[in-house]
Amino acid sequence: MKKLIYFLAFTAMVSLTSCEDKLDTENLYGKSLESYYKTPTDIEEAIAGVYNAIYTPGVHSNESVAANLMSDMMLGGGGPDDKSAKWVDNFEDPSEDTYRDMWTQSYNGISRANAIIEKTEATDFTSFFDSPEEALDFKEQTIGEAYFMRAFFFFRLAKFFGGVPLIVTIDTPRDIARATYSEVYAQIASDLLVAIDRMPDTSFPSIPTSSYGHANKWVAEAYLARVYLYYTGYMTNIEGQATSELPLNDGTSLSASDVTAYLNDCIANSGHQLTPDFRNLWPYSYVNQSAGSTVLPWAETEGLSWVGQDGVNPTFGTGNYETMFVQRYSFGDWGWSNGNSYTNRLALFTGIRGNSLVPFGEGWGWCPINPTLWNSWDDADPRKQGSILELGNADQGTGDYEADKGDHETGYFNKKYVGIQHPNESGATEGMFIQLYDWGNSDMQLMHAQDFIFMRYADVLLMHSEISETADGLNAVRDRAGLDPVGYSLDAIKEERLHEFSFEGLRWFDIVRWGDVDTAFNGTINVSNSGIPAIYTANYRSETKGLVPIPETEVRLSNGVYEQNPGW
Repeated sequence: MKKLIYFLAFTAMVSLTSCEDKLDTENLYGKSLESYYKTPTDIEEAIAGVYNAIYTPGVHSNESVAANLMSDMMLGGGGPDDKSAKWVDNFEDPSEDTYRDMWTQSYNGISRANAIIEKTEATDFTSFFDSPEEALDFKEQTIGEAYFMRAFFFFRLAKFFGGVPLIVTIDTPRDIARATYSEVYAQIASDLLVAIDRMPDTSFPSIPTSSYGHANKWVAEAYLARVYLYYTGYMTNIEGQATSELPLNDGTSLSASDVTAYLNDCIANSGHQLTPDFRNLWPYSYVNQSAGSTVLPWAETEGLSWVGQDGVNPTFGTGNYETMFVQRYSFGDWGWSNGNSYTNRLALFTGIRGNSLVPFGEGWGWCPINPTLWNSWDDADPRKQGSILELGNADQGTGDYEADKGDHETGYFNKKYVGIQHPNESGATEGMFIQLYDWGNSDMQLMHAQDFIFMRYADVLLMHSEISETADGLNAVRDRAGLDPVGYSLDAIKEERLHEFSFEGLRWFDIVRWGDVDTAFNGTINVSNSGIPAIYTANYRSETKGLVPIPETEVRLSNGVYEQNPGW
């Protein structure tokens, strides 16, 4: 298998703003907005540039890291020098520009998507394909994908920053004011509807493995539901403006029944389905063929077998039918510009601090888990040990764990996203993905090629239950975990989402949209700070309304156009 990195291959060739009136300079590269977007190769490079904007140099701008640090089920952690993790966890801003990479990279992606949307519409690709139908499908997928990614980046911005400038054309001035919260969501929803309409309805697994990691119609339908739930929840429970409608740009809106219809289409026609065993979604269930042993004895006892992360792939049997949309990761290299952006830093930063075990590799110890979750979780639910890594447990491969290496130690870490390592053919301990993909650089900081899952089919089912207020999707997820069915209630949905999606970057946004964020951080926790017993107390500040600060550099560059978010 070969990992895919969305390198930006064309920024040197294409300028997103015209410089002809300002510079009397010959275009040495032969590419411009006028000459680009004419061939399938151009389009593939351009789309790669859009996806490249997901990656952020600064770790606090990484969505999965930021959302987990702020959630009620993970603490700050790290070592004594990891002050920024503790500040974010405590709803303090470590620096003026903590989240600036998220802001700038999102707008990079938006600008690149704008160029594809505007420049591809009039292009005829017929001469590059065997039939006009094939050429049309390529064009429609391209434009639909660009609309989806523009919506994806605006949604990321809105979740973290609230109302943001709506830059939706190549020529939109960069110094426009922030749009209102509702205006941004109207743009997001409208873009998703275009994406759903334009992208072909090719079902999984007919979608080729080479397209894995790209958006498609079914991903857009799932995200429409996520956007609906977040907007209506936020407006109702945070802004105090109760609504069950998601606005659109034309002044109309989408109702719960409208969004449910799109989810019905996804469920009936996407081809996605639940992986039979939840635990097989995560790399700890991989059987190490090279060394002839299982990574985790517990996984062998339970009969687990990793489904892989490249769609349907013969190496992993039937393949992964559940994962729908991911951030693809590969390996980094210190010689690359921002080379560590392309390795999964959630796995690195939330790994066990000061302990290099087999099969769990060392990390920086951020985001230790709130023991309340472990203590309240029914042992009969296999997702408990399938999600939480219990330290000092030989059956879990952590019997040799040495405590007192970090701060906010609770005895529990994230098992879904953690470095996995095991003996290679020569008997030396080496990263799992390094062995899988035959990568030469074995640096422990750069070996984390596990995809981060943004959307999987279980969420489609749970969102369907929440929006339609029916129990079918809820109980399908519970049945997969071997749990008895329950009747529909919002409390049942809340519990199921907590257990199904722990540490997947969704919990923070769930408690915000449900209006539970003010009460979620009550109480104190006994922890160890580098061997010294301590009391941990979270300090969520309701005046922030669940938002992070606008980067101060952007506020200054706006010359007073942007106002800072409340509480910051």
